[in-house]
Amino acid sequence: MFSANVRRVLAGQNRSLQGNISLQPVQAPLLQFGQVVRSLFIQTESTPNPESIKFLPGKTVLDVEEGGEVGNGFYCTRQDKDEIARSPLAKLIFAVEGVKSVYLGQDFVTVTKYAEGSWGHIRTPVFGAIMDHYASGKPALSAVAEVTDTTIFDDDSEVVALVKEILEARIRPAVQEDGGDIRYVDYDEETGIVKVRLAGSCVGCPSSSVTLKNGVENMLMHYIEEVTAVEAIEDESDDGNNSADVMVEQTKSGDSSNDEDKKKMKTYEERLAAAGIPFSD
Repeated sequence: MFSANVRRVLAGQNRSLQGNISLQPVQAPLLQFGQVVRSLFIQTESTPNPESIKFLPGKTVLDVEEGGEVGNGFYCTRQDKDEIARSPLAKLIFAVEGVKSVYLGQDFVTVTKYAEGSWGHIRTPVFGAIMDHYASGKPALSAVAEVTDTTIFDDDSEVVALVKEILEARIRPAVQEDGGDIRYVDYDEETGIVKVRLAGSCVGCPSSSVTLKNGVENMLMHYIEEVTAVEAIEDESDDGNNSADVMVEQTKSGDSSNDEDKKKMKTYEERLAAAGIPFSD
């Protein structure tokens, strides 16, 4: 799901992301825009998930002016017909056989293939789809809902608001570095379990469960004492199972020494400050 570098970011270490990132520049064929001839230079970047590749066109993909919620991106699978219809770019990419899901970020597109597919047969057609999109002049997304998974509502509890803030400000940016995304789903006040959904290169990545616990779960449990565990669920369309696949479930019972050392935050503002997130009304 995430690289070792992203896990270090989630652990609070202020280091630059490093690793074996393969940039593969591809000079696209010349595109004709009326009387103006332009070229599109697309790069690809590997992700920790061998089934996913980041495509970087060197241009904005999701623009706020188009109504896009850049922080959250746009994710859809081949089964999400209504969602695909909202994105001219995703529609072109899904025309390529073997594409399982598409994630649109601010300046990149993450394409995930089915395990049985071959990048040798998929990569070039995806390049073509992205080039055709920019040649069309259409927006990547025709409309995006104003409410996102981390929108804080008036009836949200303090714990839920904190979870959403930390996911949005601390965790999501690190996850998106690897071409993926993580979205808030639910918080159970009785058990203290936070449920999230993975997207982009995170879906099906071999290191998902380990990183989710060591990165996401540890961070939320550190700053929010009410959180006891984080569970990641996958859509039925992603894994073919009849029930959600629980990837991580780790309680913190018995960790009394950690509890004793933990500073007790009295207010919502203090807890946000401890997580390094500026508070604003």
